[in-house]
Amino acid sequence: MSLPPGLEDALGPVAAARRIAGGDLNDAWTVELAGGGRAFVKARPGAAPDEFATEARGLAWLAEPGALRVPRVLACDERFLALEWIDAGRLDAAGEEELGRGLAALHAAGADGFGAPWPMRLGPVVLPNEPAGDWPTFYARRRLEPLAAMARDRGALSAAGAGAVLRVCERIDELAGPPEPPARLHGDLWSGNVLAGADGRPWLIDPAAHGGHREVDLAMLALFGAPGPRVLDAYAEAHPLADGHAERVALYQLLPLLVHAVLFGGGYGRSAEAAARRYV
Repeated sequence: MSLPPGLEDALGPVAAARRIAGGDLNDAWTVELAGGGRAFVKARPGAAPDEFATEARGLAWLAEPGALRVPRVLACDERFLALEWIDAGRLDAAGEEELGRGLAALHAAGADGFGAPWPMRLGPVVLPNEPAGDWPTFYARRRLEPLAAMARDRGALSAAGAGAVLRVCERIDELAGPPEPPARLHGDLWSGNVLAGADGRPWLIDPAAHGGHREVDLAMLALFGAPGPRVLDAYAEAHPLADGHAERVALYQLLPLLVHAVLFGGGYGRSAEAAARRYV
């Protein structure tokens, strides 16, 4: 497949391009620019008109506090997103600690409310991001309820599983933990979206950024590639978690499990049901 139309108009002449792995949904390239430098380019036929612009806005919002590095947006339109190239490596011990401290600082930077002025996009899954007055309401109404309905309608979650999720929503005020101000979330923080640079330091990529509860980011990170103890220790030292946070991990893993049930089916629906039944 050729590079997306309009890319050279935005970046300048391309000297060479090579297809690379781009995740589950997008086509991706490493692009050598004739004027020097490299770019990472992602595109997908049929992407929503605002999809790449939403990601670009999320990256800029996460970059504002200067807590962790995010790739610079080089160009963006409805057909593609071009980012600065990052030479990959592995997180070293200092990088793991930087990730923990940086996540704590990112979350502490806060948000104007629970939600964001852009849609929550996880590939083809779109969730409402309109603000809610409190976190339990937002998590139940903007996340769990619509996802349970999508997963049930697609046959990825049984009627009993959907019922278990709805019972969690009924109890959410007592389950969600002590009130906290809105945190600035990455929103899709599995291990594959923490990129290690060649210098061993972390970068955040592929966000679904919004204001939410900080335990959501940490629960997702633990679900898909548990962070090393240095990450969590550094986080807790910088920004201690509220009492009972360990008992809420599965509650906040319901979100990514339901998203994956909608996107991929398989055993994710059963895993979501099992997580929900812990709380009902």
